[in-house]
Amino acid sequence: MSDENSFATLPLSKEMLENLKNIDYLKMTPIQAKSLPYVLEGRDILAQAKTGSGKTAAFGIGLLTKLDIKKFDIQSLILCPTRELAEQVALELRKLAKFKHNIKITTLCGGVAFKPQLNSLRHKAHIAVGTPGRIIAHLDKGSLKLDNIETLVLDEADRMLDMGFMEDIQKILSYMPKKYQTLLFSATFPDDIITLSKTLQENAISIKTMDIEKTNSVKEHFFQVNSNDKFQTLVDIFTTYKPKNSIVFCNTKIQAQELATSLRDKNIDALAIHGDLEQYERNDVLIQFKNESCPILIATDVAARGLDIKELSMVVNYDFPFTKETYTHRIGRTARAGKEGIATSLIDENDKDIDMVLKYSDIKILKNDRNFSLQPKNITLVIEGGKKDKLRAGDILGSLTKDGGIPSDMIGKIDILAKQSYVALHRDFIEKTFRYLKNGKIKGKKFSVWVLK
Repeated sequence: MSDENSFATLPLSKEMLENLKNIDYLKMTPIQAKSLPYVLEGRDILAQAKTGSGKTAAFGIGLLTKLDIKKFDIQSLILCPTRELAEQVALELRKLAKFKHNIKITTLCGGVAFKPQLNSLRHKAHIAVGTPGRIIAHLDKGSLKLDNIETLVLDEADRMLDMGFMEDIQKILSYMPKKYQTLLFSATFPDDIITLSKTLQENAISIKTMDIEKTNSVKEHFFQVNSNDKFQTLVDIFTTYKPKNSIVFCNTKIQAQELATSLRDKNIDALAIHGDLEQYERNDVLIQFKNESCPILIATDVAARGLDIKELSMVVNYDFPFTKETYTHRIGRTARAGKEGIATSLIDENDKDIDMVLKYSDIKILKNDRNFSLQPKNITLVIEGGKKDKLRAGDILGSLTKDGGIPSDMIGKIDILAKQSYVALHRDFIEKTFRYLKNGKIKGKKFSVWVLK
């Protein structure tokens, strides 16, 4: 990229530029270069950019720059379709906000306790990131005020409309002041997004960067199968490609759960994520998938919203999606950040009215091996202590390596939640680590410990 893509070309503070450099934001991505000047000017924007393009920073840098830190009111509201995406956005904003002390960002999502959110709002905040349902719950209760909103962001707006959030969005708008900036980001521009933009925005700048963003290097395969052979074909796909990790998409919650069970029966480790899971179950599943304790995630589209998997080897459409836009969203999860990826789709006699021209691959390229198995390199250990116990990843790592004698390269990702900590360990060291923690201490304190399966 040339110097014209330097953040220094924008009217940003010295502190912001220094922080961007510290967090390795060295050059603007296409969506940032095209949208940030208008965001900083206060213009409404309708922007199309794919997942992983840097769109969070595209709106985040702008709203943080314009923030009045001395005024402890919600000045920016960011709506996301799922809790996972909201938490991902909030995490990114907190990194960007390090240029100045005392910027408070609160996350308001369903599936978690209401009371801690009430306490957070009582102590005031500058930015709220959340899902429509929980935002409305706080508005109805009076715990959230939007009178001083200056910027509204709709992230993954097409997904929100797909999930039926239009009525919720309209209700939230009724609590807003008459004038504010609206930034609408979407991976696709279906007709209802254009209609939404005309409803919400004034003289919006339309920005599309899909054509200049680096194209994902995805090898696509479409296999025509009989529904009776579908499951075995999926097993043969894993046998042939041996993916490090893969998301398999199903169209129903029941199908997702049944498929995960069937794969485990075939010695292929898989977990399902869908809307019927409790939030703690979703946490367990996602953490195991992200920390390489489970190679296969079976998901519905709604449950997969906002999943941030930086290196995903393969996407499988076990059930073919109903729209081309959904297909684009699904396969866009692989081959990110310049990596290569594979997208395979199974088409059976029940798939009708497909709005795509498909070029089928010869199913004979798939191998069949009855002895094939796919097991993770890691197993996750859970410690019954977290942020509320002042535990940090460094505390756990230090205890395991110094006192427990566990080699540091055998310890994977450590996730610290409010009351629990998840540690990914190489499967060869799980028993030794478990024995040590049953009797050992972290920061001078004993914690209950168990293996997540």
